[in-house]
Amino acid sequence: MAKAKTTTEEPLEKQLWKAADKLGKNIDAAEYKHIVQGLIFLKYIWPAGVES
Repeated sequence: MAKAKTTTEEPLEKQLWKAADKLGKNIDAAEYKHIVQGLIFLKYIWPAGVES
């Protein structure tokens, strides 16, 4: 049986920001370029694969 939490949970937005802060501390600023380029590429090709 799961324990009931007595405190209120943080909103999803705050949880995501905390996770991004933790991950960002381990990555050099120059490395973000590779991550962002990969995401832009996926965004660019995604509609092309869905539309047939």
